[in-house]
Amino acid sequence: MSDRIIAACDGAAKGNPGPAGWAWVIADADGRPERWESGPLGRATNNVAELTSMQSLLEAVDPGLRLEVRMDSQYAMKAVTQWLPSWKRNGWKTAAGKPVANQELVQAIDALLADRDVEFQYVPAHQVDGDPLNAIADQAASDAAGRQEAAGTALGATEPPVPAPQPRHAGPRALSGATGKRQARTSSGGGSRTIKAKFPGTCPCGKSYAVGEPITKLGTRWGHSECRTLVAEGAQV
Repeated sequence: MSDRIIAACDGAAKGNPGPAGWAWVIADADGRPERWESGPLGRATNNVAELTSMQSLLEAVDPGLRLEVRMDSQYAMKAVTQWLPSWKRNGWKTAAGKPVANQELVQAIDALLADRDVEFQYVPAHQVDGDPLNAIADQAASDAAGRQEAAGTALGATEPPVPAPQPRHAGPRALSGATGKRQARTSSGGGSRTIKAKFPGTCPCGKSYAVGEPITKLGTRWGHSECRTLVAEGAQV
């Protein structure tokens, strides 16, 4: 059995930007959820919520323990595993000379990762028979975003949130897990036109969007407008 602590983290923004929340969940030795926490962010973007969830999880785990973090945000994972070294060399500017988005959060996470053994694992969101820890973190973050209230075992919760049933659909292909402290695969896409979704759907990032949410053409698919950052930053590092 691995001696790594297995955990998942997630963020949610209803409107992007809109009411936002973050959450993390840590498993016991048998893989069952043992400890979890969630909190509100007021009005924020999905990327801010994702990064905050990662920061909060790292703050909650003893830095001397080996940690595996499962998450469905390619933006947040790539920010700290691929793009961050280039941003630091460029004085926290992208290759295009623009300030790095969400810089304070990324810098805080960078400091928390120093001299730690952390492995990041990408897991697609909202999948039938998907990663159970990620599903719990996703639901807890969504609840925190909607209620704008903190929750978790430290606040007396005896059971974690029960994830909503997921419809069967052709979701994005799972990527291989990132092994080591700062490794992950890149993704591609593009698009700039933003419209309001007429139908619910699933973004290439793995998260769903609702009717009325702003969406953008990303390659051959539609997805969250915020996910343009994922494409743009990946092309500029």
